[in-house]
Amino acid sequence: MEIGLVQQIDIDQEMRESYLSYAMSVIVSRALPDARDGLKPVQRRILYAMYDMGLRPDTPYRKSARVVGEVLGKYHPHGDQSVYDAMVRMAQDFSMRYPLVDGQGNFGSIDGDAAAAMRYTEARMARMGFDMLEDIDKNTVDYTTNFDDSLKEPVVLPATIPNLLVNGSSGIAVGMATSIPPHNLGEVVDALKYMLDAWDSLDDVSVSDLMKFIQGPDFPTGGLIFRHRGKDDADAIASAYATGRGRITVRAKAHVEQMERNKSRIVITELPYQANKTNLLGRIADLHRDGKIEGLTDLRDESDRNGMRIILETTRTVEPEDVLAELFRQTPMQSTFSISLLALVNGEPRVLTLKQALRVYLEHRLEVVRRRSEYDLDKARQRAHVLEGLLIALDNLDEVIDTIRRSRTVETARNNLIKRFSLTEIQAQAILDMQLRRLAALERRKLQDEYKEKQQLIAYLERLLGSPDLMRKAVKEELQAVRETYADPRRTQVVNSSDEITITATDLLPDEKVWVLIGEKGTLARTTSPEMIDIPRKPAEVPKAILEANTQDVLYLFAANGQGVSLPVYQLPQSREIGQGTHWADLTGFTRRNHLAAAFIRTPESAGYVFMATLGGVVKRITLDDLPGITTEPFTVMNVAEEDALGWAMLTGGEDEVVLFTAAGQAIRFKEADVRPMGLPAGGVMGIKLATDVDGLVAADVVKPDSYFWSITDNGLAKATAVAEYPTQGRYGQGVINLRLPKDAAEVVAAVVAAESETIIISTETGSVKKLLLKETAIGSRSIKPRTVLKIGPRNRVTGAVSMTLRPEPAEDGEAATQMPLLADAEPPISTNKKRQKRGK
Repeated sequence: MEIGLVQQIDIDQEMRESYLSYAMSVIVSRALPDARDGLKPVQRRILYAMYDMGLRPDTPYRKSARVVGEVLGKYHPHGDQSVYDAMVRMAQDFSMRYPLVDGQGNFGSIDGDAAAAMRYTEARMARMGFDMLEDIDKNTVDYTTNFDDSLKEPVVLPATIPNLLVNGSSGIAVGMATSIPPHNLGEVVDALKYMLDAWDSLDDVSVSDLMKFIQGPDFPTGGLIFRHRGKDDADAIASAYATGRGRITVRAKAHVEQMERNKSRIVITELPYQANKTNLLGRIADLHRDGKIEGLTDLRDESDRNGMRIILETTRTVEPEDVLAELFRQTPMQSTFSISLLALVNGEPRVLTLKQALRVYLEHRLEVVRRRSEYDLDKARQRAHVLEGLLIALDNLDEVIDTIRRSRTVETARNNLIKRFSLTEIQAQAILDMQLRRLAALERRKLQDEYKEKQQLIAYLERLLGSPDLMRKAVKEELQAVRETYADPRRTQVVNSSDEITITATDLLPDEKVWVLIGEKGTLARTTSPEMIDIPRKPAEVPKAILEANTQDVLYLFAANGQGVSLPVYQLPQSREIGQGTHWADLTGFTRRNHLAAAFIRTPESAGYVFMATLGGVVKRITLDDLPGITTEPFTVMNVAEEDALGWAMLTGGEDEVVLFTAAGQAIRFKEADVRPMGLPAGGVMGIKLATDVDGLVAADVVKPDSYFWSITDNGLAKATAVAEYPTQGRYGQGVINLRLPKDAAEVVAAVVAAESETIIISTETGSVKKLLLKETAIGSRSIKPRTVLKIGPRNRVTGAVSMTLRPEPAEDGEAATQMPLLADAEPPISTNKKRQKRGK
């Protein structure tokens, strides 16, 4: 354009064109994520720049300013602070469900603290961030030029991780905004695998099918999500997944703990996603000062590296549940999260349903696997071609050497080899480049083996590229590998409904009688009626305990190592079958390596003591008030010897009697007062003199009036004797004979204290169970011979028994007990027949 020339234009037309150009730039290049890798351009450029710099998870950290400069100078010519802010968010475990950047230094906090300046912090790729770029060097994605056409950058990442859903995204564009909540990776992968299996009939896959795997959003900060906004409303989560837009109610997780002098305190342990803890504390203080929330005496933050813990102490004159309800109504402890599954598909913004979002990702992964396979196939063919030439040379070694020696130049030698052995130029050059050490016999064998491997690889890749089924199978296997590496338990609990107009204490703490179902492997569940309890002959898990409780009660659980945790009963998942609930490690700070040994229910009226016993016969008594309130972090209740294991824990009133049963057939009954109360960390004292070093306890229980001591051996012989037949003795005696073992029985394996009308549920090593009434067993004196109640096969044995008020199975052919069907590969409980060290009194 000539300098000084003024051109008149239509301002209306210019504004339209310029604004449209600006809007599309913001939409496509700034604010919205790509549906394939779930990344905005700045996030993608940060990861690619780190990859280019070699900042892998196993390399040293580099200054954040160095990374930001690399991103700015090569790919993203915008503000340095905006790039740094994006990188900081990718490193925050309270912002990202699965962080993609591993930051070192102050990267901010949930309190709202800002990250330190980029010159102070350091960063590198997190392992998951590195996996987002896996196979990027194998021509798996398209590249485009950077802003000054000097470099290439990827249009999208290969994305082994379904990042759009697992980490979510948020951004405001021009005329539109995206708000995608994070999800649990294990659940998303399960849904993707389901869609791959149903690929040929995807039109028949519904939202309800996918929600069998994906329960709902899973926020990094935990909390609760209400499936229904009101009691009669539709499923808000399902609606959002079906349409791509919706709103869900998110609530903080809090509980009430009792203190001394009838005082209570509210403990907040999890906040809604993106809630600022400092602002929340300020809001609560303001409401209390203005008189809008009454009954608070103290507000403090006890959060530490082990987790969040906000304490609100209340006066005796208010119900803490009512205070909590007001907090939900007036503070960010309850908020609404808007869902808008808006992402770029083929460069255009689209609102996606859950099914569409999953499908776009799967199509991307299928394309990545196809391009990677084509790349690998091309490389394998090239290498096989070279190996063919080398093997020809080795087969004609003397003639090849002679041909080369007679050639005056390298070019002549190459041409002579091509003519003499019908080689290509590439093969001839490879022969000329071959080192003399490759002429050894061992090297020749290596070349032959490598050539064979390449031929097999070529055949596999050709089959893979020619078979859509194999392609989907490969994607499915890679997704399963991702699941095994990164999947973790849900942090956000999905509950049914919330009345946003009126929140009462009853909504918070439902008052309902339930039965807690505990499986031998550690699964927990609850059901509302004993008649609904389903215990088939081949259960998913043999029962360990069935406890009567109320939803307002607390369930205390103890591991074999002497540590314990506690959970509100109402938080247990509902199920009518043992083994179909949630593993206790997924609800507490324990791992699946910790064996669940004992459990009891604590009601608001509970008082007295807790009596414990180990497999080795050590007993201990503590006051119930010594136990902490609701806590999922393990606390030590008893120091247990390394060769021993905690086996039982029960509530006692202070004047009760207890009974210990041994594998050798002995039993001792004594007053609980014979064991003085001890502190939590202490060990215990011996409760019974064991017959041999391999003897041990098989049961411990509280003596109940007018009940029976029922025992069973490993080969299915059982008997019951009234408690009056057992004298009360002193602690640490040998006890009396409980069951005289027949010659064909190795040991007593279980015993219970139960009424005549109660049902006994017997479990075996193969995982089967049998139900029968106690009165169907031989009942008599301590010397009565046990009767066969269960026919045991040669490779099976009885492993345990529990009792409860339950309708028994109908007898078959007039017999009270029949042989159970065998169920292979079930996990047996802890064996009591093992070598034990002698223990002193």
